[in-house]
Amino acid sequence: MKTAHEILEIFNRYLEALPYDREPRSLYEPIRYELSLGGKRIRPSLMMMAYNLYKEDVETILPQACALETYHNHTLLHDDLMDRASVRRGQPTVHVKWDDNTAILSGDAMLLVACQRMLNCSPELMPKVQNLFVETAIEICEGQQYDMDFETRMDVREEEYIEMIRLKTSVLLACATKMGAILAGAPEEDAENLYKFGEQMGLAFQLQDDYLDVYGDPKVFGKAIGGDILCNKKTYMLINALNRADEAQRQEMDRWLNAENPNPQEKIAALTRAYNNIGIDKLAQEKIEHYFAESRKYLDKVNVTDERKQVLVEYTNRMMHREY
Repeated sequence: MKTAHEILEIFNRYLEALPYDREPRSLYEPIRYELSLGGKRIRPSLMMMAYNLYKEDVETILPQACALETYHNHTLLHDDLMDRASVRRGQPTVHVKWDDNTAILSGDAMLLVACQRMLNCSPELMPKVQNLFVETAIEICEGQQYDMDFETRMDVREEEYIEMIRLKTSVLLACATKMGAILAGAPEEDAENLYKFGEQMGLAFQLQDDYLDVYGDPKVFGKAIGGDILCNKKTYMLINALNRADEAQRQEMDRWLNAENPNPQEKIAALTRAYNNIGIDKLAQEKIEHYFAESRKYLDKVNVTDERKQVLVEYTNRMMHREY
C-alpha cells in the first residue's frame, strides 16, 4: 500500500514529465501552464487510492489519473474565462496571460487531451471507462448551467443548491473513486459504493468551501474571506439565511445585497452577523458532518479490509478537517 504522500509524489513527477511536443506550441503552452499552477491534486489522488484498495501497481493508471486532473483543470480554465477571474492560485489566468480566444481553444484542446489520456486503457475496460467519464463531463456542464441560472434568482431552494453542487463538484470526486475501482477490476458493488462515497464526500467538501469563505482564517485559507458575500454568490450560507430570515433580517440582508458599491468590509461584517443571528454557521457545520458521515457509510460497505482502507480514511479525514 502506498501512503497518500507517496501517491501524490508519484503523480506529480509523472505530470511534470509529460511532454507537450505537438505543434502549434501556442495551442499547447496554455495547457501546460494551467496544469503547472499546482493545486491539491485531490481527484487523481482519490483515483489512485481507490485503485490501491485492490492492486499495488498504482503507476499503471497514471494516464487515467492525469486525464482526470487535466479535465478538472480544463473546467477551471473555462470557469475563469466565464467569471472574468484574473488570478488562479496566485498566477494570471490563461485568458489574462494570453487572450479569450486562446483560452477557449486551448480549453477545448485540453478536454480532448483529457479524453485521449483517459481512454488509454485496456480494451475490455474501455466501455465502462468511457461511459463514466463522458457522463461525468455532461453532468458537470449541467451543474455549471444551474450555477449560472442561480445568479439571477433570489428564490433558490436548498435542495436545488445541493443538486447543483452535486453535479458541478461532487460527481468528479465520485468519478475518481469509481474509476480507480473499475481500472482495478473491483466488483461492481464495490465500484458503486465507492462512487457514492466520493459523491457524498464531494458534497461535504463543497459545503466546507462555502463555510470557510465566511468563517475561515485568511492566513490559512490563502485568500481573503468573504469573496462569496461580496459577489452575492448563491451559497448554502446565503440561500439558507434568506429562506430562514424573519422580516427584519430579510430587509437588512436585502439592503446589503442590493447596495451599489457598498464598503466591502462592512458588507461582509453585516451578512456574517446575519448568518450568526439566524444560526447558519451551526446549520452548515451540521450539514457538512451529515454528508461526511454518509460518505463513511458507503466506504464501510466496500468489501476490502479496514487496513487497506486506512490510507483513504486518513486522507478524507484530513480533507474534512482542513482550514483552507
